Amino acid sequence: MKFYSTNGQSRNVSLEEVVMTGLAPDGGLFLPERFPVIPRAFFNNMGEMTVRDIAYVVANTMLGEDIDSAELREIVNDTFTFDIPLRHIHDNVYSLELYHGPTLAFKDVGARFLARIISHYSKKMTGEINVLVATSGDSGGAVASGFHKVPGVNVYVLYPERVLSAMQKHQFVSLGDNIHPIEVLGNFDDCQRIAKEAFNDLDLRARMHLTSANSINVCRMIPQMFYYFYGYADLLRQNPDVHDVVVAVPSGNLGNLTAGLSAKIMGLPIKRFVAANNRNDVFTQYLATGSFTPRQSVRTLACAMDVGNPSNFSRILEMYHHDHTAMCADINGYTLTDREIADTMVDVHSIHNYLLDPHGATAYKALEMDLRDGETGIFLETAHPSKFAKTMREVTGVEFPEPKTATPQRIHPNEIQRISPSHAALKKILLNAT
Repeated sequence: MKFYSTNGQSRNVSLEEVVMTGLAPDGGLFLPERFPVIPRAFFNNMGEMTVRDIAYVVANTMLGEDIDSAELREIVNDTFTFDIPLRHIHDNVYSLELYHGPTLAFKDVGARFLARIISHYSKKMTGEINVLVATSGDSGGAVASGFHKVPGVNVYVLYPERVLSAMQKHQFVSLGDNIHPIEVLGNFDDCQRIAKEAFNDLDLRARMHLTSANSINVCRMIPQMFYYFYGYADLLRQNPDVHDVVVAVPSGNLGNLTAGLSAKIMGLPIKRFVAANNRNDVFTQYLATGSFTPRQSVRTLACAMDVGNPSNFSRILEMYHHDHTAMCADINGYTLTDREIADTMVDVHSIHNYLLDPHGATAYKALEMDLRDGETGIFLETAHPSKFAKTMREVTGVEFPEPKTATPQRIHPNEIQRISPSHAALKKILLNAT
């Protein structure tokens, strides 16, 4: 498969180059030159398939020309050491629980898959690979877990000050070894900006092998398609007569939504998507007005979605050939306030005895507002509620013990490097570490 940049200057690029560079030389994001369509027979049989089987079919359809099928099967099997259950909440509403991986977040799927793809390509390279990732919540822990102690790979995690929950931060700050936390004295948009500036710095790229583990790396985004296919298959198992399926996605940097739209292009019969924004709603405003106006992000209850300039917007634009009308035919957008998110968490817990984290609650409420008679809705529950123990206690009154798999180790504050939100400060750390 070949890829091209959303900025148009890089075309016919190999999978290896895409994975090992992350960002295109012209500053754009890579997309496949075409999305292959999965044969209809697959959908007739998918209700009987495991998550590993479904993921392998999708992965092999996308990447089988570049990676041997037996190795690709091994990569998929190593990625999915956990299940992704679809829970029936009430009536025609289901929750796709994406938090059963090692760091209790949906990003475990993409990070574990990407780590194994990078390991595949790094075997024939000399020198160390340096992975740079900016996190607004769960990416840091998932990437750190996926790459921890992988030989020849260093991981630098950029995170904004005073934003992440205690557990989110502990999951990567406490690991040590090849995982290097860098606290940025700013917000997530600052982290994302200086990461992109690092990838665009030709001098830096010449002096160290740098790649991305954010969703700007196409092999972090591709595996996120797997659970859309599997969620649909699980729905068929539970309700064979289902039709008109609507999927609600908590939307911050838009990587998850991009993956869902990609799955639809490949043939997954989703009727439409619901983009659920918190008050950082530049994408919802674009759907409503046709004008994309990035702005400074603000802090909200659903903190991992506090993104004022979502990078994957450029991919979605390309996928719809910049056709606003066509995009709006497939996506409805909603903006939720902190009060609406909190009320949803309380209501769903008290009425349906189901605990939502703030991001899942945002998607649930948007789905509730959008769903029509005769339709079936799936919302993505992207993180375990215990990752937001303080918020859960304050909003729902539930004291949430931390699962043993996520119990943090001791943090060593002196090992955390803190920098101003500038490319120069980041470049200095990266070069001094190599």
